[in-house]
Amino acid sequence: MIAEYLIAGFLIIAGVFGFVGSFGLLKLNDAMSRLHAPTKATTLGVGGVLLASMAHGVAIEGHLSLHEVMITLFLFLTAPVTALFIAKLHIHLHETKTSLPKAGQDGIWATHNIGEEPPTQD
Repeated sequence: MIAEYLIAGFLIIAGVFGFVGSFGLLKLNDAMSRLHAPTKATTLGVGGVLLASMAHGVAIEGHLSLHEVMITLFLFLTAPVTALFIAKLHIHLHETKTSLPKAGQDGIWATHNIGEEPPTQD
């Protein structure tokens, strides 16, 4: 009975994160904000479903399947990379060097300095 409550808890948490990620995708104003919602919240939602599946396999069926672990690793490795590519595409399509904030100590933005000489250190 404790295992069933644990599985139900994981599924409820997954549903809440999935709902928040989907709602954020629809309601946030700009593309960069909308990118944040599904890559963070929905990833945690899918992680909750995978945790529930692993707990069900161990507690109810009596065996451990590594398929869920492999799916989780794949998801947590690919979601940030995909978000980075989408963010860089947005910067290239919608931003210019003058519209971007200051880069910090190094003085350059990696996406807008292709083919340019890096600034010299004084």
